[in-house]
Amino acid sequence: MFHFYAMLSRMKYINRWGLMHNTREENLCEHSFETAVIAHALAVLRNTRFGGNVNPERAALLALYHDATEILTGDLPTPVKYYNPEIRSAYGEVEKTARKKLLSLLPADLKPGYESILTASGEGDRELLPLVKAADKLSAVIKCMEEKGMGNSEFSKAEISLRRAVAEMHLPEADCFVEEFLPSYQLTLDEQD
Repeated sequence: MFHFYAMLSRMKYINRWGLMHNTREENLCEHSFETAVIAHALAVLRNTRFGGNVNPERAALLALYHDATEILTGDLPTPVKYYNPEIRSAYGEVEKTARKKLLSLLPADLKPGYESILTASGEGDRELLPLVKAADKLSAVIKCMEEKGMGNSEFSKAEISLRRAVAEMHLPEADCFVEEFLPSYQLTLDEQD
């Protein structure tokens, strides 16, 4: 009996934004799905508008699994994770151990396929990683926008910081997403019609 997929299903129990007051909790499963959708969009934008030749499906897959280790580690808040180089390095080792543990929950013949996903070590992954990182940050911006829309000012500074981080990535596809698609997240369902 192997437990990999059952363990992945526990992503729904890992809440994000632990240091922040939330009007609505966001779990890791929701965030991973949204990040995958956005990473796919960024890859499509790169190929369609910016002369790229990347694999949108692989971008979505990498994004879907980008936080899988947090099933075992929990969601360490960003201010803690990046507090200093020693903590960041130590957390990197914890993530590496968590990846090994997740892979150990698979039969031997399936491990190679998932190892390349969890380590983003497949062909072309290096070019996709900035898109996945931008998608991760854009998903967080969306969460901030939603919270602010519910009257929760707790997320105001985080949104400013995250938007700046996306802009500083200098990815034209991310800038395009911010300009053309992000404003829609502030609208009601009727306004999106």
